[in-house]
Amino acid sequence: MPIVVNIDVMLAKRKMQSKELAEKLDITPANLSILKTGKAKGIRFDTLEAICEILQCEPGDIIEYVKK
Repeated sequence: MPIVVNIDVMLAKRKMQSKELAEKLDITPANLSILKTGKAKGIRFDTLEAICEILQCEPGDIIEYVKK
């Protein structure tokens, strides 16, 4: 899939663990993992907004289109 999810990159830059982000988002670590690995079929805008707020980034920092 040409859509790449870069949550791990932003977590590393912010020195935050996945578990901490999942707690702040009020989602399970398993659901965050599905999102991080790109296996999610979609993401709600309010979830994306919360991720950006917590990680202090833009949506383009999280989701990237990579042409194959």
